[in-house]
Amino acid sequence: MLRDITIGQYYPTKSCIHRLDPRTKIVGTMLYIVSLFLFRSFSGFLVVGTAFAGILILSHVPFRYMLRGLKPILMILAFTVLCNFFLTDGEILWKWKFLKITKEGLQRGAFMGIRLVLLIFGTSLMTYTTTPNQLTDGLEKLLSPLKVIHFSAHEMAMMMSIALRFIPILTEEADRIRKAQMARGADMESGGVIRRAKAMVPVLIPLIVSAFRRAFDLAMAMEARCYHGGKGRTKMKPLRYGLRDLFGYLYLACYLATVILLRVWQKI
Repeated sequence: MLRDITIGQYYPTKSCIHRLDPRTKIVGTMLYIVSLFLFRSFSGFLVVGTAFAGILILSHVPFRYMLRGLKPILMILAFTVLCNFFLTDGEILWKWKFLKITKEGLQRGAFMGIRLVLLIFGTSLMTYTTTPNQLTDGLEKLLSPLKVIHFSAHEMAMMMSIALRFIPILTEEADRIRKAQMARGADMESGGVIRRAKAMVPVLIPLIVSAFRRAFDLAMAMEARCYHGGKGRTKMKPLRYGLRDLFGYLYLACYLATVILLRVWQKI
């Protein structure tokens, strides 16, 4: 399962989505996330799914790659859906002792499950099509107006970029430690949930130590290169909007207009 964690990884391929300015993709992702919480019925997700499918086709990222990224969060997804099944009041369809499933619970559980899946798909696609360096530059540019209130845009963007970069690194490290423990006779695949959780302790402790070691090495490397924040720094490849970004914003404007019209007129 550790190999299936694709969040934060970059999928290298040539597509018009990959060549977009990172600011366009960040703004588009934020609008996409907001639109998911504007809908209150399943018909709204049809609009979101159609818009996302169009972008996914243009990005040339395989859909099976997107599905593989869902595997690590299946437990969270199942827990969310089941909680809505059993804890929502309404017309009772099935009951056993204190457990009950209602018609409203089934609808709400399916609704929350679809929303969570679409949310993960949308945010993952941004990292699949944007390198960590591009994300850093894009976030810094978008947050630069906040400098008037002495907000450290460069440092914030740098921290978020480093966090995204460490996700695949720590995933590989955890998989390596897990295999080393299993080679020494550790049993991590049998037993119930509690036993498997206890078996992961010999993996978590070395992983935490390794994470602190990597963070310390990174800090030493940055100090050795005289890194003192973003003040006075220049870019080898400064961000510039192109014609494709104009079409990207037009696409977002059409999508946002569709969402608003459906939300107001049809009350979905």
